[in-house]
Formats: sequence, C-alpha cells, structure tokens
Amino acid sequence: MADLTKKIGDLDVFPLALGGNVFGWTAGRDASFAILDAYAEGGGDFVDTADSYSWWVGGNRGGESEEIIGEWLASRGGRDRMVIATKVGVHPEHKGLSATTIKEAAEDSLRRLRTDHIDLYYTHFDDPSVPVGEIITALDGLVREGKVRQIGVSNIELDRLEESLAFSDREGLAKYVAIQPEYNLVAREGYEGERMRVAERHGLAAVPYYGLASGFLTGKYRPGVTVDSARAGKAGPLLETERGRRVLAALDEIAGARGIAMATVALAWLRARPTVAAPIASARTVEQLPALMAVAGTVLTGEEVASLTAASE
Repeated sequence: MADLTKKIGDLDVFPLALGGNVFGWTAGRDASFAILDAYAEGGGDFVDTADSYSWWVGGNRGGESEEIIGEWLASRGGRDRMVIATKVGVHPEHKGLSATTIKEAAEDSLRRLRTDHIDLYYTHFDDPSVPVGEIITALDGLVREGKVRQIGVSNIELDRLEESLAFSDREGLAKYVAIQPEYNLVAREGYEGERMRVAERHGLAAVPYYGLASGFLTGKYRPGVTVDSARAGKAGPLLETERGRRVLAALDEIAGARGIAMATVALAWLRARPTVAAPIASARTVEQLPALMAVAGTVLTGEEVASLTAASE
C-alpha cells in the first residue's frame, strides 16, 4: 500500500489513523488487540492515542490506552513499521505544558508504550499560562534526545499557534508538522478559514479528530432508532438539526450509488479537503473496521465532493 501513504513531516502514514481513545474504555484488552491486529493486517500503520485515555472511566487513572498499545506492540513486534502518535497535557498527574510536565509525561508515555521513541507527539490542549517558547523548547529537547520524532498540536487558539510556529522558525527549533482539529461534515467552522490557511502556509498536515462526528456520520442515528453507544449523547442531537439531516441525505445518496458505507464516504470527503493527511476514526469492534479502512481506496469525484460540501454548509 505504499502508493496510498500520506506525509506528516518525514513520517509516511496510512491515510486512516486508528483512534485509540476506545482502548480501555468501550474496548477491553482482548477487543483492542483484535482491532489493532485487523488494522495492521489491512495495511494500517498509524495509531493515535493520548496519555490521558481513558481517565474518565470509573477506576481508571489515565494511560490505559497507551498501556494496551504498548502491550500489543511488545507482543506482536514490528514497532518500526508502526507510527505511534500520543499527546501531552491532560493526564491527571501531568496537567498543563510546563517544561517539567512535558518531560515527565513523555517519560511515562514511553514507559507505557514500551518503546524508546514516540513518532508524533502532540500538545493535547494549549496551556496559556506557559510561554510558547518554553513549550517548543521542551518539545525540541525531546526531539534532540531521540525520544520524539515529530511534534504536533491539537486544541490551540490561532494566535498562540502562529506565535509557536514563528518561535520555531526564529530559533531554529523543532516545529509543529501536524495539527489535530475537530473537523467533519457537521463541524467545519473551527478549522476552515484562517486556521486552515495557516496550516497550508506552514506545511502542517491535518489529522482531524471526530471525523465521524461521534458516529453520527455512519448513518446509524435515525429518527425513532435508539443507539446503544457511549457517544449517543453527542451524536444523537445532530439528527435534530437541518444541517445534520441534509448531510445524512447526501451521504445516503452517494453511499447507495457506490455500494459502500456512509462512514467511508464521510471520511473520503475529509481526505479530499486541503491539508488533510489522515482523519482519525476509532472502532470498538473488528466488524466496524472495514468501513473505516476502505477510505484508503476511495476517491470521490469532484461532483460528489461538491454535493457533500454544499449539504454541510
């Protein structure tokens, strides 16, 4: 599948990042191993997690997802063919982005992941109390030590993002190569516009989270249908919006004409957007995975992209 890979800095990645937020939450160890096995066997090599996943589950402390991924990597081998992305800033024991916090959190992530390097290390949420220079310098130190290959940024205000990129350029330090925004057919405003233009100017690859809007864009949420999902509270209300109904109708039409899953079409639209390298999507069962991975071989026509874009305005 070499012809399908995308570039994030100097990293070659499969065009669908497997979300690890479900590992240790809605997918236990055995189910997580099965999902990771199926993803890798299908050519996938890009796994996204965070040091805080899944602290919100009763009895969890944070880091469960990393531990599962680390155990899987150790048991399966082939670490060098996988691209592992994780994040810093939200773990209950490592909140914020001070230089000390970043260094300590990275060491804990490396231990849980059972590896000597993190391929892509994101700041999970910005910490405005810390100067961007301190954050970038700390991340640069990890890169220089060989503990991190590339750095990325997730939730951050535009002015702080631009300040961070300018600092890296001015000081000749490690620079963000990836941005992870919330971005999908029913959530476009937060990324499109100036944020996307900044990404284009600086060569940042976008790796959108909530690519399927918490499952809404799979089409399983319909009037009168009760969905057994931990994310129903977020996805369900979208059905009550005119925009949500328009998007579902457009997805239905294209998916039906092509004979593919709505999830595949929704992710393919994201892949067609400027700057996007690989949307993130998670599966809590192996059966959910094929529709996600099919995005690698799905290219929408200009007319299909335009139809979905218009429906999501």
